[in-house]
Amino acid sequence: PSDVHVLQWMHGCVGDVQPDGSLTFVTGMDMYNYDGDDFLSFDDTNGVWIAPVEAALPTKRKWDGVQVLKEYTKGYLENECMKWLKEFMEFGQQQLKEVSPPEVFVYTSKSKVETNVVLNCMATGFYPKDIILQIKQNGRVLEKLDGVESSGVRPNDDDTFQRKDHVEILKTDVLTYSCRIIHKASDIDIEHLWTADSKTGIIIGAVIGSIVVVGAVVGLILYKTGILGRFSMLYNPCLYQQWCEIYCFRLFFYHVTDITNRAVKCCAVVCVSHQHLSYLDRIIDM
Repeated sequence: PSDVHVLQWMHGCVGDVQPDGSLTFVTGMDMYNYDGDDFLSFDDTNGVWIAPVEAALPTKRKWDGVQVLKEYTKGYLENECMKWLKEFMEFGQQQLKEVSPPEVFVYTSKSKVETNVVLNCMATGFYPKDIILQIKQNGRVLEKLDGVESSGVRPNDDDTFQRKDHVEILKTDVLTYSCRIIHKASDIDIEHLWTADSKTGIIIGAVIGSIVVVGAVVGLILYKTGILGRFSMLYNPCLYQQWCEIYCFRLFFYHVTDITNRAVKCCAVVCVSHQHLSYLDRIIDM
């Protein structure tokens, strides 16, 4: 047997959002797990500790006898935890309001092979960073094995993000390709086609670390001629779900889960719209 043991502690609260925006306490939790098994938990309703295993009984009896500990635990769950939950909800709602839709550019660039051409699809200016970009041929989504290369999601200098994918193909096949952009946070789902007369363009504007690379935007010419489309849409934030939760996992583990549109994240936030899960990375000292 190993001499290393793991103690996990999880505490949190569940609140019901009222029509006026206030929170009503529903239930709280304060529980301990030892080497992967439930060990001890606090019954907030009855103000007693629950021991699911015999090894925890001595601790249960001791803690049940400390009235100050029980009152403190109950008070924290019903008051302090609810204050944190309210603050996190406000941060989450602010994050949803700051959604920015992507601008999309499809263009071609020269290949080293005379008979080939490189198709480029770029989405930029979007927030948050989660986005789906697909290059398709006759409706089939191309993968890395098909030669698709991606820059991955990169930051812009205005706190938005960008991503560019490209694939090299035969010039004769250009009309069979399209690029689809899905940005769920801003309700964007659009698909652009490459055309036979797509001009060659260069779009550079990446920010990597603190280095800003600025290039000539030949794509602007394509945009003005109508070859490249730009797309924008006002964001209509949804009301948040009626239920929100905050669980803070301490000590040795960090976990994220999604329970029927209720977001839970370690020492982080939680509140969601009807369509989005918003996780705010905010480490706190509970």
